[in-house]
Amino acid sequence: MAEQQQETLTGPVPGLRRRVWCRGVGCHHELTDPESRRRGFGRICDPDYRTTTPDHHVDQDAIPGL
Repeated sequence: MAEQQQETLTGPVPGLRRRVWCRGVGCHHELTDPESRRRGFGRICDPDYRTTTPDHHVDQDAIPGL
């Protein structure tokens, strides 16, 4: 009987997620939120922060002269 050799592992281990780290300056936290992982920034470091609720209202002052 011939011995079967195990195939070499060429990629990440199946079933495990790739670890993603925040790209913010001085921040090296691991990202766990799917949206943060996709963007590459955590909630605090994200330069283009977007709220998670679509009904978020921002108070604004009236433009003078209008």
